[in-house]
Amino acid sequence: MTTGYFPPDRPALTVDVVIFRLREGQLETLLIRRAALPYKGRWAIPGGFVRADESLDAAARRELLEETGIKDVFLEQLYTFGDPRRDPRGRVVTVAYFALITAAQPPPHAGDDAAEARWHAMPSLPELAFDHIQILAFALRRVRFILEYTAVGFELLS
Repeated sequence: MTTGYFPPDRPALTVDVVIFRLREGQLETLLIRRAALPYKGRWAIPGGFVRADESLDAAARRELLEETGIKDVFLEQLYTFGDPRRDPRGRVVTVAYFALITAAQPPPHAGDDAAEARWHAMPSLPELAFDHIQILAFALRRVRFILEYTAVGFELLS
């Protein structure tokens, strides 16, 4: 683990936002290609550091907008991931969010520290940065429950 990014006695806090959509019966997730280290060039879930003066929800909405151009979606807090080795820069805890959106949403566009933003069909995903494959797996279990047992899934099909 690289040192020097964060004080060892103060973990950094991030948010990650898993976005799913149904398109022609296929579940897809939105990923960004990282433009900066660590994991430069690798695909990742949109997200980033929480600022000292913002709430977790505001940070999630801001990061999603900055990295993908997506806004005005309902985000639900998913889970907190805190493996001490999840980020090579130091101790980073992330609060993951997820959203289900319709295929009618405007296409994403990369911004901020994202080199590219693109939809990927589940489950055939590229190699992901950090522990994002575990975050996606957790979110996928949640979204399967929602699609199977609620009316939200039917709304996404329209």
